[in-house]
Amino acid sequence: LLCSIRTENKVISKAIGLNHNTVLQAVFYGVSFLADVLRLIKKLRCAKCVISSRDLLFSVLAFPLSTFVSISFWTLYSYNRELVYPKSLDGVIPLWLNHAMHTAILPFAVLEILALPHRYPAKKKGLILLGFVSFLYISWVLWIYSVTGEWVYPLFALFSPAGLAAFFAVSIAIIISFYNFGEFLNRSHMPVKPKQSVCS
Repeated sequence: LLCSIRTENKVISKAIGLNHNTVLQAVFYGVSFLADVLRLIKKLRCAKCVISSRDLLFSVLAFPLSTFVSISFWTLYSYNRELVYPKSLDGVIPLWLNHAMHTAILPFAVLEILALPHRYPAKKKGLILLGFVSFLYISWVLWIYSVTGEWVYPLFALFSPAGLAAFFAVSIAIIISFYNFGEFLNRSHMPVKPKQSVCS
């Protein structure tokens, strides 16, 4: 659900109720819950397939994106909150929802990777999937701007087209570094031998 919020005579385009990372987290933990249920009821063959999907979601998307969203948001917020979360939004988006979208996601991701081993895909496959999702998000940001004339985050309005392209490129590079860090943390904390799971 895309809403245009008018505050202080300025229309701020904001995704309300469809924060992509929050939805991703909900899907991931839903898949994790399903995997646990299937193991409890001894549906091990189905559980292996669901666990494989869970690991792919977490390793390629949930961990690197949650880490990037939380760290980048609060870094920019501390520098100048108007760049990412204008004060005028305080009366529209509850404080708890802001923390749910931008704060809680990071400790939950870290706890997940420390508490449970995850099988990472081949590096090439993982990076291709991560790059594809990043491309989709950038396309969504540009589409919102083309429709509303407003950027999802005021920060983007500061850049020229070339500057914005450079910003997105650097952001993707940082996300990839978080992917590699997650893989390292997972391997060093709970080493797991690569093994293909059969979903059929």
